[in-house]
Amino acid sequence: MGRETKETEENRKTRHKMVVVGPHVSIITLNVNGLNSPIKRHRVAGWIKEQDPTICCLQETHLSPKDKHRLRVKGWRTILQANNEQKKAGVAILISDKVDFKAKQIKKDKEGQYIMIKGTLHQEDITLINIYAPNTGAPKFVKQLLIELKEDINNNTIIVGDLNTPLTPMDRTSRQKINKEIIELNEKLDQMDLIDIYRTLHPKTAGYTFFSSAHGTFSRIDHILGNKAKINKYKRVEIISSIFSDHNAIKLEINYKKKAEKGAKMWRLNNTLLNKQWIIEEIKEEIKYYLETNENENTTYQIIWDAAKAVLRGKFIAIQAHLTKQEKAHVSNLKRHLTELEKEEQTKPRTVERINETKSWFFERINKIDKPLARLTKKRREKSQINKIRNDRGEITTDTNEIQEIIREYYEKLYANKLNNLEEMDKFLDSYNLPKLNQEEIENLNRPITSKEIETVIKKLPKSKSSQMASLENSTKHSKKT
Repeated sequence: MGRETKETEENRKTRHKMVVVGPHVSIITLNVNGLNSPIKRHRVAGWIKEQDPTICCLQETHLSPKDKHRLRVKGWRTILQANNEQKKAGVAILISDKVDFKAKQIKKDKEGQYIMIKGTLHQEDITLINIYAPNTGAPKFVKQLLIELKEDINNNTIIVGDLNTPLTPMDRTSRQKINKEIIELNEKLDQMDLIDIYRTLHPKTAGYTFFSSAHGTFSRIDHILGNKAKINKYKRVEIISSIFSDHNAIKLEINYKKKAEKGAKMWRLNNTLLNKQWIIEEIKEEIKYYLETNENENTTYQIIWDAAKAVLRGKFIAIQAHLTKQEKAHVSNLKRHLTELEKEEQTKPRTVERINETKSWFFERINKIDKPLARLTKKRREKSQINKIRNDRGEITTDTNEIQEIIREYYEKLYANKLNNLEEMDKFLDSYNLPKLNQEEIENLNRPITSKEIETVIKKLPKSKSSQMASLENSTKHSKKT
């Protein structure tokens, strides 16, 4: 009997531990244009949590090998980096804790231009290469790198990053013809059966990831490349705007149907739901209907209470799902409107140019924000600073040392403990009839606290989540009896 119980518990634990992960995994790539600012690292971490990718690839982190510990994101503990000693370039790959990933081989570039990892994702082989190509000679650099990594590139390879190269004339607003170096790079990609996934899935869409303030043109120089044989696994690819970098991100979703380990999730009530009056009224009606239907002589109060919790949980889940659906629809409409506005603005090059010039100024200075912050702090300090004061002689002085001395002497005299004239103090106090407690009041204060007083205090305490639920049920029962 004990053995059967033990086996049953083990099966139950295993069943809760293995849950189906979504039908796809996502890979997102973004040139972050520097992560030395703590504020920017915080914003990037928040953005990663919002996008919730399976794998996140970053370029131009500008972190040195000593600073690699600075890049931390909760929920993405596996972080692989290739950094430059001089805080140039720098690439990183972050892998979500939600997936079953095991690394087998890692190759890093000492200059921080690329990193390659080989491993298994949900028991399927995957090779991921994250590249940041230099601004000059980018096509040659990418072509040479593909040649060097030829033995590691296979059907399961995905190449992402800032290649600093538009692969087709459609990838820039100028529609300028591609040069000989880009043609040779495309030929090398064809030889290795690699395709531009975005252009394959969106053959006629003019999407861009970068704005050049120097040339006043948009271009798509960030790419995700994959093998031709896996085209059916690429579910969707899209360009995502970012407000903290001069680049936009690209996100790829790949079809996967595997099981991964994940702990059982416990439901908790969202407190903010109780702030809405219409939700409270619906819950009251639900409790009233439940009690009218189920309360009888044959059912114990414990069973009624346990079942009521399950019913109310289901009601709260349904309400939350409805609100989430409404919110997603609203966000979707805003995104659609934003996309339409961006398309309209692309027909007005001067307006777009001025906007992006402002953004470029911000991006160039975000990692060197100390001086602007110091100026703002100085202005605030000047507003609260005492610039002039009247001295003992009645003269107004602006000398900093004299101002400090006057303030110091004032507070020394103010807080000095001088008890020299005790007799005068007693005479002063005796001259006033100060209120005193009588014997009855003293006894009243010293007596034990009664239970009625305790109940009065408890009733005035702020209502918690559980007490709100209890009050809802009590009010419903009271209305039923009346």
